[in-house]
Amino acid sequence: MKQTKIVCSISDLRCDEDFLRKLFFAGMNVVRMNTAHATPEGMTRIIKNVRAVSSHIGILIDTKGPEVRTTNVEQPLTYKTGEIVKIFGRPDIDTTHDAINLSYADITKDVRVGDDILFDDGALCMKVIENAGPMLIAQVQNDGVLGAHKSVNIPGEHIDLPALTEKDKHNILFAIEQDIDFIAHSFVRNAEDVKAVQAILDEHNSDIKIISKIENQEGVDNIDEIIEASYGVMIARGDLGIEVPIEEIPGIQRQIIRKCVMKKKPVIVATQMLHTMIHNPRPTRAEVTDIANAIFSQTDALMLSGETASGKYPLEAVQTMARIAEQAEADRTWDSDVNPIQKDNITQREFLAHSAIESTRQLGVKGIITDSETGLTARNLAAFRGPTPILAICYRERTQRLLNLSYGILPIYQKEHTNSEYIFTAAIRMLRQKGYIQSEDKIAYLSGSFGKNGGTTLLEINRVSQVFDKSYEFHLPRYGDVNSKKQQD
Repeated sequence: MKQTKIVCSISDLRCDEDFLRKLFFAGMNVVRMNTAHATPEGMTRIIKNVRAVSSHIGILIDTKGPEVRTTNVEQPLTYKTGEIVKIFGRPDIDTTHDAINLSYADITKDVRVGDDILFDDGALCMKVIENAGPMLIAQVQNDGVLGAHKSVNIPGEHIDLPALTEKDKHNILFAIEQDIDFIAHSFVRNAEDVKAVQAILDEHNSDIKIISKIENQEGVDNIDEIIEASYGVMIARGDLGIEVPIEEIPGIQRQIIRKCVMKKKPVIVATQMLHTMIHNPRPTRAEVTDIANAIFSQTDALMLSGETASGKYPLEAVQTMARIAEQAEADRTWDSDVNPIQKDNITQREFLAHSAIESTRQLGVKGIITDSETGLTARNLAAFRGPTPILAICYRERTQRLLNLSYGILPIYQKEHTNSEYIFTAAIRMLRQKGYIQSEDKIAYLSGSFGKNGGTTLLEINRVSQVFDKSYEFHLPRYGDVNSKKQQD
């Protein structure tokens, strides 16, 4: 009964149908594949099994984006505080204890004396004490161990990497070939990074949607243009917590969620939501509070990473997150400072969506039904974070999967019918069967009356029993043929 959506990272080493089906029934809405840890063959196996479980589960694939990593090492290297190390931009040379090599050849051009270089998500820190042309000389700041292909972060510096690697381009083409729903582009710094992905999608006439991962200070600084260029945003708190002062993360998270809600764009909060449950069957109180606070801030979705990809308790993690979400939604107050109404430039769609949500609070409406070609009206409804379910009748299967990232939306794929009364009454029956509404409850219907491209034009409110009364005269739009029935949201 939760309204917050759950994204689960899935490994090709554990993706059998029975496992995925259990996660799906526990509350998983979208499957995420991490290209850093999977081959095309492995990802193909994940996709095949997900679609065998349900064609309605959304599928998301990550790109690596403009990141820097260490090169290969034969064995993990141990460092002690105070040691002096040389750092080179030599992507094809293995790393040794005294000479760390990075995947970015021009590292010395972008790093200054006094900068901290953080390895392996901040587990090992070195401070640059000299920039000596082809190499950096750094002093180890803490005891630690460095393995192969570990992350490298340099807080406060712009690293002049291209938005897409060659591997990213291959993975985008793979996503197009497999008809995946979302591409989560890593380390997005500005709108141009998003457009680099969009250009490839446009070239291949693909309507895959881009989720921009915010993982560095540049992404935070340019968040408005990034949101505008993207379908949605993921707040990837792992690298973000290394790139910016960690005490700023809660405020940044709240700010980004607010901006996404205002723009009617889905927003995902990710990283260490239930990290303890990788190894333990129960979460910490801090993790439970973290999830609840993300929901109180009005996030659309939450993501599990290692908890479901490699953890010991993947099913329990999804079940736990679903329970926490349901309770947080019930406990949430309505005096939110996030109001997605654009007062100076309100559209008809926004006005009707807002009216539909207000009817749940002021008239006691127990459910809202809308029909959808692109999902835009449904996302407008989701932005107001209403207390009751919104059943979105989708005329495209992809639209149904895309709405799996939008708060409070129950997306249902419906093959087209010329009779709008059939769709409306079938939707009400479904809500009754699921226990969302009863015969004496009120139901709202948000749709359009001028066919395709006509937009959202009407809001009708009825009592459920009245709809099934044979003497009731419908005032829903009637359509002359199947194609004209579609609503262009």
